[in-house]
Amino acid sequence: MTHAFHPTSLREYDIRGIIGETLGEADAYAIGRGFATLIARAGGKCVVVGYDGRVSSPVLEAALIKGLNDSGIDAISVGMGPTPMLYYAESVLEEADGGIQITGSHNPANYNGFKMVFQGRPFFGADIRKLGEMAAAGDWAEGTGSARQVDILDRYVDRLVEDFGGTAARIGWDCGNGAAGPAVEKLVQRLPGEHFTLFTDVDGNFPNHHPDPTEEKNLADLKALVAEKQLDFGVAFDGDGDRIGAIDGQGRVIWGDQLLSIYAEVVLKDLPGATIIADVKASQALFDRVSELGGEPLMWKTGHSLIKSKMKETGCPLAGEMSGHVFFKHRYYGFDDALYAAVRLIEAQTVLGKSVTEMRGAMAPMINTPEMRFQVDETRKFAVVDEVLERLSAAGANVNATDGARVNTEDGWWLLRASNTQDVLVARAEARSQEGLDRLMAQIDEQLAASGLKRGPQAGH
Repeated sequence: MTHAFHPTSLREYDIRGIIGETLGEADAYAIGRGFATLIARAGGKCVVVGYDGRVSSPVLEAALIKGLNDSGIDAISVGMGPTPMLYYAESVLEEADGGIQITGSHNPANYNGFKMVFQGRPFFGADIRKLGEMAAAGDWAEGTGSARQVDILDRYVDRLVEDFGGTAARIGWDCGNGAAGPAVEKLVQRLPGEHFTLFTDVDGNFPNHHPDPTEEKNLADLKALVAEKQLDFGVAFDGDGDRIGAIDGQGRVIWGDQLLSIYAEVVLKDLPGATIIADVKASQALFDRVSELGGEPLMWKTGHSLIKSKMKETGCPLAGEMSGHVFFKHRYYGFDDALYAAVRLIEAQTVLGKSVTEMRGAMAPMINTPEMRFQVDETRKFAVVDEVLERLSAAGANVNATDGARVNTEDGWWLLRASNTQDVLVARAEARSQEGLDRLMAQIDEQLAASGLKRGPQAGH
C-alpha cells in the first residue's frame, strides 16, 4: 500500500492543509504509519497523540491512531487540549517515545495539520520529507499496537503553577475559542488575584474573532475588557495555545520581542551572562537590551523547530520569536507554551518590582512596519533572496545572512527573507524616525525591483 500527499501539505516545520482539499483521513493514516515506522526503527514503542478544537480534529485523530497501531506502535490519546499540553505529555509520560498534535494553529477554520516530536526533539524539515518518501514507497512497518486514553489536563495545569513566585494580579485572558480555553479556566483558579476570561468555550468555527494574537485587530475584545475592568494587563492565545499575545494596562500591544525583553531581564537575574535567542524579525532594541543586561544575544532563523534545535545546541535558557512563540528552558522544558509564558509574565511583575505597563512604557520607541508578505512564485522565492544577498555583498553593505538578508544602516535595519511555509517573501523594517523608515522601505523596493518584483498587495497568513 502506498500513499501520495498533496505537494503543498508537507511543510518545513509541520504538516498542514485544507480539509477535504489538500488534507484528509488518508493523510492522517499515512502519517501514523510513517511516524510509527520511524519510532519502531529507533527502538520506540509508544506515541502520545493530542488534538486542538477544530471540527475536523477528532476524525483525523482516529485515522492517525489507526496508522500508528497498524505499524505496531501503541498510542496514548491525551484528548483535546493546547499543543503545549501534548509536548508536556511527551516530556513526562515515561513510556512516550514521541508525540503528535493535530492542529491547524492560527490558520482559518477549514485548515488542519500535525506538529510532531520525535524522542524529545523537534521533527521537521528532512524528517517530514522522509514521511512523504516512505508513503510513496509504501515503506511501512507492519504490526498491531494498542490505544488508550490518559487525562493529563490537571497534571499539566498543576505544572504551570508549580513554582509560581508571583503575587496577586488582575489579568484578562482571551482564548479566542481555541484549544487553550479549558486549561485556562483551570489555570486561573490556581492563581492568586482576579482573573477575567473571554471565549474559553472551544469552538472550531471561531465565532468571535480569529485566534491569531499577532494581528492587533484580534485583540479588540481583550483591550475592551482590560479598559473596562482597569486590569493590570491582558493575554491572548492562538488556536492551539503555543503563541502568546499581550497588551498592557493602557491597551498598548506588547509584541513578541518586547515580551522577550521582559522575560530576559528575569532570566538573566537568575543566570547572569546566559545566551538569549530571538529570530531575525526581532527588534534591534531587544538584542541591545539583552547585551545591556549582561546576556549574550543570539539572532537565529525564524521557525519554532529551528529555534528549539538551536536552544538544545547552545544550552540557552530562553528564546522567542516575533510571532509570539516563547521557549522557556529556565525552570521549564524548553518548548513553546503560551500559557506558561502568561504565568511567567504575572511573575515578572513581582520579580522585577515593576508593573507590565511600566515596563512597556519604558521601552525605547521604535518606528517599525508589521511583517509584510508579498506573493512570489514558489520557484523564485529563495532565488530572489540569493540575488539580493549577492548585490548587497558587492555593494559592501552590513548584512546578517542568518535567515534571508537583514541589513543594518544608520537609520535602522530591514529584512527580506523567504517564508518556509508559503509562496511569499517576508519583509520588515525598523528605524528611529519616520524619515529613516521611508529610506529603509525605499531600499527594500529597490532590491525587489532589481529582481523584477515590486511590493504589491500583501498576501495573507
